[in-house]
Amino acid sequence: MNRSSHPPLASRIAALRWIAPVLLSTVLLAACGGGGGGDSAGNAGGGAQPPAGGAPPPVVVEKPATRNEAARFLTQATFGPVEADIDRLMQVGYAAWIDEQFAKPTVSHRAAWEEADRLIKVATPTANAGFDGVLESFWKQALNGQDQLRQRVAFALSQIFVISATDDTVGNNPRALAAWLDTLGSDGLGNYRQFLEQVSLHPMMGVYLSHLRNQKANALTGRVPDENYAREVMQLFSIGLHELNEDGTVRQVNGQPVETYTPADVSGLAKVFTGFSWACPNWPDNNCFFNGSADNQSDPDRSFKSMLGYPQYHSTDAKTFLGTTIAAQTRSDPEASLRVALDTLARHPNVGPFVGRQLIQRLVTSNPSPEYVRAVARTFNDNGSGVRGDMKAVVRAVLMHPEARQTSDRSGKLREPVLKLSAYLRAFPHTSDTGRWRVGNTDNPGLQLGQTPLRSPSVFNYYRPGYTAPNSRSASASLVAPELQIASETTAAGYVNYMRDNIAFGVGSFNSTVNGTPLNRRDLQTDFSAEVALADQPEALVDRVLGRLTYGNVPAQLRTEIVNAVTSISIVHSNPASVQELRRLRVNTALLLVTVSPEFQVQR
Repeated sequence: MNRSSHPPLASRIAALRWIAPVLLSTVLLAACGGGGGGDSAGNAGGGAQPPAGGAPPPVVVEKPATRNEAARFLTQATFGPVEADIDRLMQVGYAAWIDEQFAKPTVSHRAAWEEADRLIKVATPTANAGFDGVLESFWKQALNGQDQLRQRVAFALSQIFVISATDDTVGNNPRALAAWLDTLGSDGLGNYRQFLEQVSLHPMMGVYLSHLRNQKANALTGRVPDENYAREVMQLFSIGLHELNEDGTVRQVNGQPVETYTPADVSGLAKVFTGFSWACPNWPDNNCFFNGSADNQSDPDRSFKSMLGYPQYHSTDAKTFLGTTIAAQTRSDPEASLRVALDTLARHPNVGPFVGRQLIQRLVTSNPSPEYVRAVARTFNDNGSGVRGDMKAVVRAVLMHPEARQTSDRSGKLREPVLKLSAYLRAFPHTSDTGRWRVGNTDNPGLQLGQTPLRSPSVFNYYRPGYTAPNSRSASASLVAPELQIASETTAAGYVNYMRDNIAFGVGSFNSTVNGTPLNRRDLQTDFSAEVALADQPEALVDRVLGRLTYGNVPAQLRTEIVNAVTSISIVHSNPASVQELRRLRVNTALLLVTVSPEFQVQR
């Protein structure tokens, strides 16, 4: 784009649809933090090793110096900065704000789903809240929840410990999926070892990765234990593919990475995950194992209660994996086998750098330095009180590290689509006509976001933590850019169209009536009267929009270009109604050009 000229607005917007991927790739190179590249599992690349045993950098304890600095921190720790949070952060500082967030009361997604379902059934007894009810609770809490940090971390964890509603059984159990969100927000901020147990025993994870009703080997039929979860719990949820140094770099022997596990380890661990199935009043009855019921009894909460071990289906063979052997059992004890397996995984030296690096990527920057990863991994290993796996301490270390405060050309990450929408909706607070926050499914890449919470296409999430776009400048610079895996010409154009409509008409599902009142508009609406009042002052209008969405991260040339585009819309007209429409068009133009700019789409 030639910033020395100003083509018609329609031409500029049309051009944005096609140049956006190029702009994003180019700006991302400047926005990504330094550090090694990575493999498909998200392991950090090689490079110079820092001195062994070096002290971690000092913890940041100061308050933000400016409101822009406060807003930048809040882009990492919330679903988007709002004035009240900026005020509070400026008053108490980073550490106290984090402590206050962890102390906020929780609001249960499952309880919200159940209440929505109850109200729906009052009108239509055969209907239910469905997966839409889960999304409504997600968006209500993402946009309005007071425990923003907890909700933001839960969303990050949902992309590491993945289950997806694209699986029919998971999607058809929305109450359980809402309960899964609660697990991420509660156990996910507890101790990692206990969280891993809750993940492993959640029946929706059991369904999704096929270890619910997994049975011991049978030589007569040739049956062997299902290995799916055994593989993924190592590859994705705990230790990754390659052994790591404490700073997240790959440990090498004779120039080659060292694998963390072998096929034999997968087979040995798979035996552990046999014999687990539904919670049931008549456990361990065989019908409970297969159907979750016996004598026509079934636990109504079985879809989210932790799975139970059924000894008759659990392998009694010796189980060898990761240097550990569980001796052959004369009496089957699935819970004892599980304890040994999860203890082994949770104390593996890879867990701190592997999980820590991904949390840094999801919250702060795509390419953290080895020093950053090491500091977070050390906090995972010891929270300062001798406790390993304290996830609150890990999150605090991620957000409080000095590198998280840097604003250099090599810091930041591409905002994923859900976070672009949430930042806009929080910056210009919306209300819901129905009170249900009906943002809805946003899967369509050509018309919407190309991403919906809890609907990733596979257990590998929407994008891999080690993704590098092929034949790209980021690849040549040994940088990863995870979110670029779902960026394309289609998604760039779709996002422009989606935001244009959101700004002009509101967000979400269309409501013809609410409580008998005709509305004929989308569910989420906002009041732009403050912005419309500035329409006669293009510079003031643009500065207000930029301030709420980009937090000072705007080149002067871009600001000038947007001001010129807004000014080009003449509001000289004799018809007062037309004047008001043109004022609103100026507001819409400023909002659209900022929300589709690389300066907004890249979290610096």
